Amino acid sequence: MLTNFTRAVVLYIIVLFVMRLMGKREIGQLQPFELAISIMIADLASIPMSDVGIPIFNGIVPILGLLVMHLVISYINMKSIRARAFICGKPSILINKGKIDEEMLRKERFTVNELQERLRTNNISNLGDVEYAILETNGQISVIQKPDKRNLMPEDLNIMPEYEGITYDLIVDGKIMSENIKKLGKDYKWLEKETKKFKTTPKDVLIATINEKGNFFCQTKEKKDD
Repeated sequence: MLTNFTRAVVLYIIVLFVMRLMGKREIGQLQPFELAISIMIADLASIPMSDVGIPIFNGIVPILGLLVMHLVISYINMKSIRARAFICGKPSILINKGKIDEEMLRKERFTVNELQERLRTNNISNLGDVEYAILETNGQISVIQKPDKRNLMPEDLNIMPEYEGITYDLIVDGKIMSENIKKLGKDYKWLEKETKKFKTTPKDVLIATINEKGNFFCQTKEKKDD
């Protein structure tokens, strides 16, 4: 029992480490070769995890081998456009200039109903509002609406919004993000002074952030009843 538990923990850590090195994409954004490697890694990890008769290294070594394959393919993808097209494929235009391309739908084995479903996930309920619908290599559909159906942008009204920049976490659940504070050229005394304006102290803060415009947000932790 303890052996199974230990093997499961070790393999979990290895798989987590490998997936972390593979990048931060969501499952729906994986390229075909990435999805294939992810499935194979899961399969390889499950065998020595469930069968103590199989040496644990029989699972770890192939997993690391797949990691090397992933890194090699990713490098080739970055360096060669032709290789990228062969490995990942090319985007397909399902709606071209407002018209559904039936031949492309058949080629990609897409029905009109599936296309409508994907458009609804992009907040498009009317096919007539779409200028282009592009099936990306990761299976996602990118939508470009017709000019008169697009959301109004500030530049359409000759308005230039103020630059907001990035928002930095300063305190998360009472823990001070020292690296972010250092990036801002601030110190603990400054942070203490800012939280004092909210009648609290850094250790009692649930979340505190600041953006590049200097807008400081702070929320204190809820006090637990004894």
